Amino acid sequence: MINFVQQEIENDLKAGKYTSGIRTRFPPEPNGYLHIGHAKSVCLNFGLANFNGGLCNLRFDDTNPTKEDVEYVDSIQEDIRWLGFDWADRKFFASDYFGRLYEYAVELIRRGLAYVDDLSAEEIKAYRGTLTEPGKESPCRNRSVEENLDLFAKMKAGEFADGEKVLRAKIDMASPNMNMRDPVIYRITRATHHRTGDDWLIYPMYDFAHPLSDAIENITHSVCTLEFEDHRPFYDWLLDALDFDVNSRPRQIEFARLDLTNTITSKRKLRQLVEEKHVRGWDDPRMPTLSGLRRRGFTPAAIRDFCERIGVAKSNSLVDVAMLESCVREDLNNNADRIMAVLDPLKVVLTNVDENSVEYLPAENHPTRGGSRYVPFTREIFIEREDFMEDAPKKFFRLKPGGEVRLKHAYIIKCDEVIKDAAGKVTELHCTIDKTSKSGGETANRKVKGTIHWVSAKFALKAEVRLYDYLLTTDEKGNLPEDFIGALNPNSLIVIDNALVEPSVRWTAAGTHYQFLRLGYFVVDPDTTPEHLVFNRVVGLKDTWAKISK
Repeated sequence: MINFVQQEIENDLKAGKYTSGIRTRFPPEPNGYLHIGHAKSVCLNFGLANFNGGLCNLRFDDTNPTKEDVEYVDSIQEDIRWLGFDWADRKFFASDYFGRLYEYAVELIRRGLAYVDDLSAEEIKAYRGTLTEPGKESPCRNRSVEENLDLFAKMKAGEFADGEKVLRAKIDMASPNMNMRDPVIYRITRATHHRTGDDWLIYPMYDFAHPLSDAIENITHSVCTLEFEDHRPFYDWLLDALDFDVNSRPRQIEFARLDLTNTITSKRKLRQLVEEKHVRGWDDPRMPTLSGLRRRGFTPAAIRDFCERIGVAKSNSLVDVAMLESCVREDLNNNADRIMAVLDPLKVVLTNVDENSVEYLPAENHPTRGGSRYVPFTREIFIEREDFMEDAPKKFFRLKPGGEVRLKHAYIIKCDEVIKDAAGKVTELHCTIDKTSKSGGETANRKVKGTIHWVSAKFALKAEVRLYDYLLTTDEKGNLPEDFIGALNPNSLIVIDNALVEPSVRWTAAGTHYQFLRLGYFVVDPDTTPEHLVFNRVVGLKDTWAKISK
């Protein structure tokens, strides 16, 4: 693992720091489902620990009970395991440390480094100043240590209303870094916490709880995204103020977050999509959540490969989502069995095949991994409607009146007659097979330019196929408009309810991948039953990114 974070770790080790070993953490807030951006952080933190023979903790930074839920805790654990990582017995919660965090806050007060403030949230904001003007001190800033200790204890005891008072760090209201202008570190919130219930009426702010939780867990490298870079001075100030040893305490290092074209990675916006029912839920296959990508059919191996390929940078950039799709396509190409399916059926009657005839033809499952199955061949079959053209151009090498084409794994057929309805729509083709052209047979050496897929009319299974496209439309550079709801793609889901697939897939489990020959990669959706098969299209066969990257 070669990246600038690893280089920083190696520099620290050479300098004699962290002699007890490297320890990282993945610290999600349980206020939503993990998305593709989190996958990069998961892979990086667990990867750094593995590469350095260290450990990676899973810690839920659950300091905001109004937005957190056990549903998110459970889903996050499921997603991390699905990606292929494990935290063993090292699952922690910031709420595990609420008692210790309170004592740390009391210690700051004793040292004259924190004070209880009566200003409202609006007043605190106004007092902070601007990027060009310093803030001004609160009238409460110079309260005595004794008064602050008393007021903070009364905050904990519930003697004040929500928002009536806060605890602030006492740093520098003229600092050029807004995060150092006496940030709030505790607030009063009467809300039931998903783990501690109603035990606490005051809760630490994230910027206060996070570095101290890192220190409590003996984290060595707190790896986070670039938006926390301006928060690092407070991270270090807090650890300095409480006398944590500089050679063993955690060090924050920032890296660029993952931004993908056509993709939202804002938890707030993703929650809005779910709550306003623009999608079916957090696991909707159009969502960039890991549960959505899993249901869509993206594989953990492909996502890990993608995270490795994009690397770890110090500056933000926009990654083409086609690169992620290319990784998925490459993985499925190597591992997904091939079957035949028809999404827009056109009936073909093979007039020189007996009505009661059923021939089972061998078909390979995968061109390199091997394996085979038998597909039933009967007098009546279905082909894709687009594989026939009545007025075909010269370079159309599929089926046309008087033309020939090979049926995959079967025979060469010739179109003899076209049947239409009263409106002139083609409803049926009458064809004949060349019985000497059986695929794989000794006399099958006659060549035709086109090969198409098909299914038996008698044995094919009806299936629902869901074709997914990007949830959002973007400009030519892949950027989303401010009104992302207005950018929702009305064609992000197309449902085909009359598709036909081979009978071999009737008992296939949800999550099984296939390449539908000539159509793309598909996965069995959890909604499927033996009586109602449901497939999601994962990605198409065309790999534009691979061509670009070459």
